[in-house]
Amino acid sequence: MRYADGYVLAIPKKHLTAYRRLAKKAAKIWREHGALEARECSGEDMKVKMVMPFTKVMKAKPNEAIIFSWIVFRSRAHRDKVNAKVMSDPRLAKMKPEDMPFDMKRMVYGGFDVIVDE
Repeated sequence: MRYADGYVLAIPKKHLTAYRRLAKKAAKIWREHGALEARECSGEDMKVKMVMPFTKVMKAKPNEAIIFSWIVFRSRAHRDKVNAKVMSDPRLAKMKPEDMPFDMKRMVYGGFDVIVDE
């Protein structure tokens, strides 16, 4: 069964270009180490009415964008192997939390079994 790591974060809109560069670099590293796909999405329609919007959950300020992302793996075991390689990759080691264009304390993350894969 496929497995996905997913996360959501709020980021100042003025840092979206810097985040996109960082995300492209990180996605390349994950793919080189075996991830099947990596997606990074910037919120566009965040004024939903019928359910709780990401902006409310993330306590986003008006000048912040919501990023919704996931990385897909063959399985949980595959994810663990890929992530171990990624975490020891020197290119990633250069990325320090204090240099991120967003507040990592406001990032939510988890691992998921993929239950529908169409």
